[in-house]
Amino acid sequence: MHAFDILGDPVRRRILELLAAGEQPAGAIVEAIAEEFGISQPAVSQHLKVLRDSGFATVRTDGRRRIYAVEAGPLQEVDEWLGVFRGFWTQRLDALGTELMRGKRGSAS
Repeated sequence: MHAFDILGDPVRRRILELLAAGEQPAGAIVEAIAEEFGISQPAVSQHLKVLRDSGFATVRTDGRRRIYAVEAGPLQEVDEWLGVFRGFWTQRLDALGTELMRGKRGSAS
């Protein structure tokens, strides 16, 4: 599956956001996602499987618990790909900053 197919799903993006804060037990992920999206435990488990199988998340066992963590590698690849386009919004943000500064100087007179 292509990285954007993985990241195109809002549930998987939210799971990655949760994991970005640090390792999470499967139960906590299921609880948060079920509350936010109203989906079942098996549906959340399927999203976790997709994230694992695609390399976006890792899992380890701690006794009977499964602990998930985000895997940075695929996200770095996405960031590198986006780097080609970053100049488009960086230039616009720089221009906006210039215009805002001009506005501040003009209003201070």
